[in-house]
Amino acid sequence: MADPKTDPAGLDAIAGAAKRAGQKGPPPVHLWNPPFCGDLDMRIGVDGTWHYLKTPIGRPALVKLFASVLWREGEKYFLVTPVEKVGITVDDAPFLAVEMQTQGEGAERVLTFRTNVDDWVACGPDHALRFEPEPDTGGLKPYLHVRRDLWALVTRALFYDLVELGEEREVDGRRMFGVASAGEFYAMAPAESLKGLR
Repeated sequence: MADPKTDPAGLDAIAGAAKRAGQKGPPPVHLWNPPFCGDLDMRIGVDGTWHYLKTPIGRPALVKLFASVLWREGEKYFLVTPVEKVGITVDDAPFLAVEMQTQGEGAERVLTFRTNVDDWVACGPDHALRFEPEPDTGGLKPYLHVRRDLWALVTRALFYDLVELGEEREVDGRRMFGVASAGEFYAMAPAESLKGLR
């Protein structure tokens, strides 16, 4: 078998297996348990760009195909097909949330996000938002759950849109600032910490 670390033909084999497995809908990655075949020289950068052999992958269809067979175990990421599993590197989150649509008002409001691989994800009980502190800037980094412990980093522009939609609510006896979608409230930070910032 070709070594996928150094041989582009190995990458083509993974792409071919992923394509065949996903012909009738999303590949059932969670049902597969293939042998681990080593690490691939593939990396997803902070900006969502996929790199192979340190070169950006310029074919969106190929990126979408690989994204469809992405799997996470703990802090490690893999591309999984029915016949092999190879490790890849993810700098932050594997996806970016690049577009947001708002439907409904008040308690009926649902925020729907498009990822950089064109998946649409409705934020709600199965697809939560979380906000992580940024140690360097003191700001927040928002993430959206896409599927099976795979998250999308919400772009800075969309984060500002979320702040515009934000409100204060009581959470466990503390006044919190956050945003609501599909009946769920996602706290960003204590309300008092944002005084003068909004």
